[in-house]
Amino acid sequence: MSAPGSAGTVTEAAAVLDEAARTGVPCPPVRSLLPEADVEAAYAVQRLYVDRAVAEGRRPVGRKIGLTSPAVQRQLGVDRPDFGALFADMAVPEGEPIAAGRLLQPKVEAEVALVLGADLPHRDPTVADLLRATAFALPALEIVDSRIAGWDITIVDTIADNASCGLFVLGGTPVPLDRVDLRGVRMTLTKNGETVSRGTGADCLGSPLTAALWLASALAGLGDPLRAGDIVLTGALGPMAVATEGDEFSAHIEGLGTVGAVFASATAEGAGA
Repeated sequence: MSAPGSAGTVTEAAAVLDEAARTGVPCPPVRSLLPEADVEAAYAVQRLYVDRAVAEGRRPVGRKIGLTSPAVQRQLGVDRPDFGALFADMAVPEGEPIAAGRLLQPKVEAEVALVLGADLPHRDPTVADLLRATAFALPALEIVDSRIAGWDITIVDTIADNASCGLFVLGGTPVPLDRVDLRGVRMTLTKNGETVSRGTGADCLGSPLTAALWLASALAGLGDPLRAGDIVLTGALGPMAVATEGDEFSAHIEGLGTVGAVFASATAEGAGA
């Protein structure tokens, strides 16, 4: 048996998650394969996933921040956010139906997305650095997913599982940061016309900018800083909502606009085949 924290355990956890993604069958939590509460080991699993994805030709386009809600942090017994990698094939054009079965256990949350126009290489970035580096903001829907059965996760599980990344949808009208107060924005998320989530910019670590500064510092410290052109999903502004076949979601974020996502039904897909 591999020693705790060894390359063997990291590789084993990565293989379990990869098999779940490949087969579409959620797996048991991987925390039992890694040292208890070992965030570094979990990120090592995530790096294996990212390296393999890049080797397969997938194009990295940015990062997502997770666990930005104090309520979710308390639920998982953690006191910090986490991050995962975004790839171009995770981006869904607004209005394009998401095929039934593309994700295992999808949930939807509304977020502020930042698109960078300059690098953020410093380990101690300031708000001024971030404002100068950000080209514009967009409303976004992150469609999180878990390869782990029943969303039975701790921080170790979700980090290893690429921060529970699934897909994302970006709004189409860029807004410069000098035209919006990201801390004060109000968000409303509807599912099939009914409100299922509300929140404000302040519900995301105090501000989406605070979340982005944390990410910029963490990545610079790892020698893999945010770069010009990167998309940053800054974290949920309110509770997430479960998505099923046929659901339609729409999020309005004050000052940024509206963005929507549609989940195709298996019946509709079959009829169109």
